Amino acid sequence: MFPVLIVASTLLSPTPEVWQHLWDTLLPLLLRNTLLLLLGVGVGTLLLGAGLAWLVTAYEFPGRTLFQWLLMLPMAVPAYIMGFVFMATFDAAGPVQGTLVQWFGSAAWFPEVRSPLGAITVMALVLYPYVYMLALVGYRGISSTAFDTARVHGYSRAQFYWKVVLPISRPAIAAGVALALMEALADFATVRFFNFPTLADGVVRIWHGMMDLQAASELAGLLAIVALAALLIERSQRGRTRYHETGGKSPGLPRAQLQGRNKWLATALCAGVLGVAFVLPITQLISWAATEFEHMTPGTAQVYLELAGNSLLLASLAAAVAVLLAIVLSSGVRVSGHRFARVMATLATTGYAIPGPVLAVGILLTLTPLDHALNYATEYWFNVTVGLVLTGSVIGLIYGYVARFLAVAYQSTDAALEKVKPNLTLAARTLGAGQWRILTRIHLPLAAPGIIVAGALVFVDVMKELPITLMLRPFGYETLATWVWQMSAESVWSGAAVPALGIVLAGLLPVILLVKLLLQK
Repeated sequence: MFPVLIVASTLLSPTPEVWQHLWDTLLPLLLRNTLLLLLGVGVGTLLLGAGLAWLVTAYEFPGRTLFQWLLMLPMAVPAYIMGFVFMATFDAAGPVQGTLVQWFGSAAWFPEVRSPLGAITVMALVLYPYVYMLALVGYRGISSTAFDTARVHGYSRAQFYWKVVLPISRPAIAAGVALALMEALADFATVRFFNFPTLADGVVRIWHGMMDLQAASELAGLLAIVALAALLIERSQRGRTRYHETGGKSPGLPRAQLQGRNKWLATALCAGVLGVAFVLPITQLISWAATEFEHMTPGTAQVYLELAGNSLLLASLAAAVAVLLAIVLSSGVRVSGHRFARVMATLATTGYAIPGPVLAVGILLTLTPLDHALNYATEYWFNVTVGLVLTGSVIGLIYGYVARFLAVAYQSTDAALEKVKPNLTLAARTLGAGQWRILTRIHLPLAAPGIIVAGALVFVDVMKELPITLMLRPFGYETLATWVWQMSAESVWSGAAVPALGIVLAGLLPVILLVKLLLQK
C-alpha cells in the first residue's frame, strides 16, 4: 500500500510544465478511453458471464454438462496474448480478411479491428469467466423451494430470474464484474495492440518513451485514484443491501429442457463463445509454434529455456514470499484478535486492486532513494559503490509481485487456516504448547492443501504478469511474458507463440483447481 500512497502523493505537488503537457496532449484522450473501456468491459462481461451461467444452470441442452466447466477455460488466456492473436487473425493483413477479399473482391467489408470495439471485445472474451464463475456459485445457491414458491405466485422462469435470482446473486455478480474491471484497468498491452491508449498505457508509454519518471508518476497517481475510487465504490455497494437464501438442504433449481431449435441454439452459443475465446487462440498459437519448431536452432532453443528459467525462478520466489507473508498476516490476526490487525491485513492485501503500472512506478519512487542512500553509505564508509541493489535486481521485481498478489495468497491461506478447529488449538494450549509450536505442528500441516493452492495461484499470476515485469526488470533480463510482448509488438507471431503457449499452459492450473471446487459444490 505504501508505494500506492507515494504515487498518489505526487498529485499534491505536480510539476506545472508536466501537467500542462499531459493535459494538453494526453489526459482527455486517456481518461475518455479508460472510461469507455471500463464501461464496455463491464457490460460485456456481465452479459456473457451472467447470461452463460444462467443458461447452464437453468436449462438442459446438448453438451450442457461439458460446457459448464469448459466455459471457464478462457480465464487461462491472458488478455495480451488473446489480443495479438485476435489482431493477427482478423486484421487487414490477416487470413480472415484475406479470404474475404479472395471470395468477394476488394469491396468485401469487415469491421475495423484496431478500434475500441476490438479491444473491448477481446477483454470481454477473456475476462467474462470472473463473472461466470461467481454467478454460477450464486445461482447454485437458489433452492427449488424458492422456484416452486415463485411459480405458485404466477412467475415465469424469466420473471423468477429478474425478481428473485438476480437480487440474491447480485453481490456475487458485482464482485465478478469488479474483478474484470480491475484487470481491464491494469492492462496496457492489449489496448496498445488496438491503438486504444488508456491511463495504464499512458504510464508505460511515458516511462519507456520519454524516460520521465516525474510525468509517469503523476499520471500513475491519477490512475491510482481511479482504481481506489472503483474499489471503494465496489466495497460500499457490497455492504449495502444484502439478500440471503435460506433453502437449507433442498435441491437446487430445476432445469427446463429446451426443445427443438432452441436447444441447438443454446449449444451453438456456448460453442461459439468457447471457440472464439479459447479454441481459436490455442489453435493459432499451436500453428505458429509448429512453424517455429520446424526452423528452431540450438541457439533459439537455449533462449526459450533461459526465458522459462527466469520466469520459473521469479514465480517461485514470489510465491514463496507471498505465502510466507500470508501465513504471518493470517496467524497474526488470529493470535492478536485486534481490529487494528485486521485493518492492517486488509491494507496489505489491497494491492490486487491496484494496476501494475501504478505499483511499478510507486516501487521505483520508494526504492530509488534507498538505493541512493545505500550507495552513499557504502562509499562513505568503505569507499565502494554497490550500484542499484534494489531497483537494478530481482529484489524490486519480487517486491512488486508480492505487493500485487499478496491478496491472492492471503485469501486462500486465511480460508485454509479458518477451517482448523478451535478445539485443537485450545487442547494444544492446555498441554503447554506455545504459539510457534501450535502453528508449525498443528495449523500448517492441517492447512497445507490451502497453502499449496495459494502458492500455485501466485505462481501462475506471476508467470503471466507483464507491466510490473516490463517496468522493473533488470537490464537485459527477459521472461516469457516480456518476450511475448516484444515479439508480438514486432509482429513476429511464431517467435511469440512458444512462450505464449507456456504461459497459457501454466494458466490452466488455477482454472482446473477452480473447476474442481465448483464441481464439489
